[in-house]
Amino acid sequence: MKALLNTDAVSGAMPVMNAAIQSATAQMTDAWKLLSGLSLPLPAVAELQNSYLRQSSELWNQTLRVGAAAPSAAPVDRRFSGHDWAANPAAAYTAQMYLLNARTLLQMADHLEGDAKTRQRIRFAVQQFIDAASPSNYLALNPDAQRKAIESKGESITQGLKQLWHDVQQGHVSQTDESVFEVGRNVATSEGSVVFENELFQLIEYKPLTPKVFERPMLFVPPCINKYYILDLQPDNSLIRYTVAQGHRLFVISWRNADESVKSATWDHYIEDAVIRAIGLVQEISGSAKVNTLGFCIGGTILATALAVLAARGEKPAASVTLLTAFLDFSDTGILDLFIDESMVRMREMTLGAESPGGGSLLKGKELATTFSFLRPNDLVWNYVVGNYLKGEAPPPFDLLYWNGDSTNLPGPMYCWYLRNTYLENNLIKPGRATVCGAKIDLGSIDAPTYLYASREDHIVPWEGAYRSTAVLKGKTRFVLGASGHIAGVINPPAKGKRSHWIGGAAKLPTDAKSWFDAAKEHPGSWWTDWSDWLEGHSGKKTAAPKSPGNRQHPVIEPAPGRYVKAKA
Repeated sequence: MKALLNTDAVSGAMPVMNAAIQSATAQMTDAWKLLSGLSLPLPAVAELQNSYLRQSSELWNQTLRVGAAAPSAAPVDRRFSGHDWAANPAAAYTAQMYLLNARTLLQMADHLEGDAKTRQRIRFAVQQFIDAASPSNYLALNPDAQRKAIESKGESITQGLKQLWHDVQQGHVSQTDESVFEVGRNVATSEGSVVFENELFQLIEYKPLTPKVFERPMLFVPPCINKYYILDLQPDNSLIRYTVAQGHRLFVISWRNADESVKSATWDHYIEDAVIRAIGLVQEISGSAKVNTLGFCIGGTILATALAVLAARGEKPAASVTLLTAFLDFSDTGILDLFIDESMVRMREMTLGAESPGGGSLLKGKELATTFSFLRPNDLVWNYVVGNYLKGEAPPPFDLLYWNGDSTNLPGPMYCWYLRNTYLENNLIKPGRATVCGAKIDLGSIDAPTYLYASREDHIVPWEGAYRSTAVLKGKTRFVLGASGHIAGVINPPAKGKRSHWIGGAAKLPTDAKSWFDAAKEHPGSWWTDWSDWLEGHSGKKTAAPKSPGNRQHPVIEPAPGRYVKAKA
């Protein structure tokens, strides 16, 4: 413990706690650079100033009236909902003033005059600064943490320092007890076999759970920015196990966690040598010319691109296409659009892409994880800073957060092509604009029935943006909207009886998302059963389940989940 308290140890630990603050400060610095092209209208400034002075005076007078003997009203914010914030007038006043300052700063950002994207960036940066500056994030201002330190006789501070030092060593803030989980032991446990591998992916075939299976097999294309086992966390919430239990012969791509050996891989490699290769393997192993396909998040974008390339070659292997929280049309990408412009993409191309020294380098998984965490900083950053370090509370085991922290690297050239052709230029929806694997692609040429799922509270793929895919794909399309967010909305097994989903009432999908929602009907529970019923209609007749995985040309390499998913970033 003495080592933890010496100067060297503390100075080494500070970067972990300061990393988030530095990120927020950097955002704020960039914001001030943008202010040169913006202005605040004088009437708005006067109104904000008067409102601020009035509210701050009221708070001060209220604090004086309450006095030290009586509790003050607790602020309506869960960061300050503890008893000690209300019982201590000084703490309550600090919290209330912080919230007033936060509201005023955001109102100032909202009143800025200038182009929309710059204003949105300013607001995002201000929000980051506000979240970092919360008094709950600092021991000297957090009465909950102070009481815990007194009651534990300093043990909470000692434990917090230990956990801080542990996170310094592992390089990220702990969101769960990672020691509890092991891939293949208590997550990703569905029984299956790796039947193929190359430098980009392993192909897993899962063991049937029914005596008969549908004649048309199913291929899952998960996101390559995360590991596939989000679809197979536990038996009771595994979409993989559920699909197999419905009688489908299931194959899943397990992406390689990119390392130096594949740092120069391109988008074309991921299309030709991964998804198109996997489709061919599933056809070959199953003996079926038609394959049901599913893509999740960026996996959906990759799958659609691969099917468009095959269509340009005169091949149409998909019996059906399911896209889960995926973009095809990138004109409405929500908060992620704030980060993307020509200068940012050019910088990435020169530092990570084919133009960089050595022809490409890796985008580190830690950078991706940090970016996504700061889209919801109070939930995914500061909540753990307060609990882990200020209060010395070890985060409880949670399989989803373990998966969330199991980050993946990406090859720079692949990532740069993706940025430019989707978020920046939105080329995929322009027939013939994007050339992939030597073919000018048209997503409208994908001739297959499609099931589109989106999540209503998704901040990564806003559902209105996902709905735009209905205008891109020309086949018969079913659109379903689920409750909750990007992950929780997707991983919603029927047995849990949680949440709800919406199904459109019109025979023909309207052109805009709002019209669809106005006519849609809400249904309790999971969307999985609706998808399963829809999928059955595109899966053919039932045949005897295979007795063994793979075939003579593609024998079992190793049991699922395989080596690739276990590699750390």
